[in-house]
Amino acid sequence: MLMSSKVNDIVMDHMTTSDWSQVRSIYLEGIETGNATFDTEAPDWEEWDRKYLKDCRLVAREAGKVIGWAALLPTSSKKAFAGAAELSIYLSKQSIGKGIGTKLMAYLIEESEANGFWTLQSGIFPENKGSIRLHESAGFIEVGVRERIGKLNGVWRDVVLLERRSRIVGID
Repeated sequence: MLMSSKVNDIVMDHMTTSDWSQVRSIYLEGIETGNATFDTEAPDWEEWDRKYLKDCRLVAREAGKVIGWAALLPTSSKKAFAGAAELSIYLSKQSIGKGIGTKLMAYLIEESEANGFWTLQSGIFPENKGSIRLHESAGFIEVGVRERIGKLNGVWRDVVLLERRSRIVGID
């Protein structure tokens, strides 16, 4: 497991239970955009904790305040898919466009590979062009579009599927 790292006064660190209120606030900001998730409300800590893998729960901090977070969800309960995970990454409104997402994504990729993950995937609304650019800059490729996969506030939405295969894990 990697230790926290500091990059340009932004500290990349492992998420702790005490970070939850700030993580939840950032998630709520994402929900408010209408282009970050199908969720319409943030879960409580217990629900979130059950949903996300225990490994690779990361935060970006500035002056001690959480300004972004990333975590992994399992893609399947099958043992064969143990090294594949779905990525969630969120930034506070004030952090967008400052390169923090790029740093957090790099840290997550490094941490995920250290924990044996060979494939990361993301499903992103096509309107969320900033998130798609972030993923592509980190080596994710578009593998398809799930058309009208779900409704958000009564409107059918597409989801772009992106995937990144590690060049160091699962190469045998």
